Amino acid sequence: MARFIGLKTRFLTRIRTPSLKAREIAEAMARPVAAATVKKTRATPKAPAKAPRKRKSDDEDEGPPPTKKARVTKQPVVRPKIVINQVPTQRLDVFVFGEGSSSELGLGTAKTAIDVKRPRLNPLLSSRDVGVVQIAAGGMHVAALTHDNKILTWGVNDNGALGRDTEWEGGLKDMDDNDSDDSDNSDSGLNPKEATPIQVPASDFPEGTVFTKLSAGDSHTLALTDEGLVYGWGCFRKTDGIFGFLPEEDAPIEQRSPVLLPNLKNITDITSGANHAMAIDNKGLVYAWGCGEQNQLGYHIVQRTSTNKKNTLKPSPLRTRLKAYKAIYTGNDHSFAIDTKERVWGWGNNSFGGTGIADGAGDDNASVYTPQIVKSLSLLNDTIIHMDGGLHHSIAVTANGKALVWGRVDGQQVGLDMSTVPDSSTIQDDKGIKRIVITPTALPNIGNAIWASAGTDHTIVINDQGHAFSWGLSATYQTGQGTTVDVKYPTYIDNTAVRGKMLNWSGCGGQYSIMAAPATGGPFLTNGVDGH
Repeated sequence: MARFIGLKTRFLTRIRTPSLKAREIAEAMARPVAAATVKKTRATPKAPAKAPRKRKSDDEDEGPPPTKKARVTKQPVVRPKIVINQVPTQRLDVFVFGEGSSSELGLGTAKTAIDVKRPRLNPLLSSRDVGVVQIAAGGMHVAALTHDNKILTWGVNDNGALGRDTEWEGGLKDMDDNDSDDSDNSDSGLNPKEATPIQVPASDFPEGTVFTKLSAGDSHTLALTDEGLVYGWGCFRKTDGIFGFLPEEDAPIEQRSPVLLPNLKNITDITSGANHAMAIDNKGLVYAWGCGEQNQLGYHIVQRTSTNKKNTLKPSPLRTRLKAYKAIYTGNDHSFAIDTKERVWGWGNNSFGGTGIADGAGDDNASVYTPQIVKSLSLLNDTIIHMDGGLHHSIAVTANGKALVWGRVDGQQVGLDMSTVPDSSTIQDDKGIKRIVITPTALPNIGNAIWASAGTDHTIVINDQGHAFSWGLSATYQTGQGTTVDVKYPTYIDNTAVRGKMLNWSGCGGQYSIMAAPATGGPFLTNGVDGH
């Protein structure tokens, strides 16, 4: 509209001699236009003219480019290390005895490393130069922790139980070779990488990893750290062969180098049966894994209905209402746990009453499917401080120094004079012959027991005087008594190697044994170096 009025005004001003009427009309029409123009000018004042943009010459310095704001990178949160397990520090003298034909004694390759009839100090585990502080005896291999945080292993490595490469190009010599040297120091033909204690590579673990305990089964080894993590290697076996080590379907059946078990956190103790393992955390929750054919994991396994045949290789909480335990122990194919009320629970293979549970004991393929209270142990006016189990027998040490035994009888496993054991404490066959001691019974004449270990069919007890007693199967000198005849009753182990030593730990394998004592008169560890 303003544009139209302005054009009309310019048309009227071109008339040279307008009439009065025309002039009045023109003035009248011009007034609103001026008013509108003023009003618009006040409402939108004219912006000042911009200075012309200066054009830079080619030789003019443009100056440094504008500085960009630095990008702030978030630093990862470094959580402080929380230590829940203490490192053992007492250096030990290590004594070995038994057959050793599978390198279990760790004495190297000399012929003297085989058929060691009585305890012998192992010079390759010098307390001064090596400084072993904790030992785990497996079926046919051994692992030891040193004062400077090294893990040494020796023995059979067929399924990766040593956690390191033992391939040797030297081959094996025939033990009966007529051309061989008959001297005591001649070569036995053993693989030196298996017969000699050698370190599991530190590079297989994260930098800063600190170990506090080892455990060993027939073909596997576990290592516990100060932060409560668990590493492991080797494999678990079933009756028909190798079962595996990790639960993933595509995992190798033999884990030949250490691997972290990811779902175990804040673990305070570990223990190994022949082909199963257990762990307990700082809240008292118990985990079990491995082979469960004998129900040693605490629940009945029906493999034919399982979608993943290897799911028992994943550590899983013990399937009981009770979730607070204080200690765990294992036999070959059975298990024990002690709760916070000092009650002992047992489960697993019970064909010879190894669990201490009378119901069904002695029957063919007898088994305790789920954890049950071992009433005979839980009703004691005493406290169990340590336990161990062999193939078909078990032993417990009490706070009052008693060593209680139960299980199979026919191979001298329990070390009792059966004529003194009441019929009510035994299970008899059809002919009335006592085959099983089902009620835990105290061993006489051993003093105040502080430690015990059970092999497949032999046992060692150590008392508070540092003396060791052994009994059971001795076919490969595993009792340390210098005989291959079974030892019926607990017999004092006495020779120049251990005489005067304050023995405080023992471990029993299938055909060998190990004992240990503080090396330099240090504090006597009444709870043993195994950490229980």
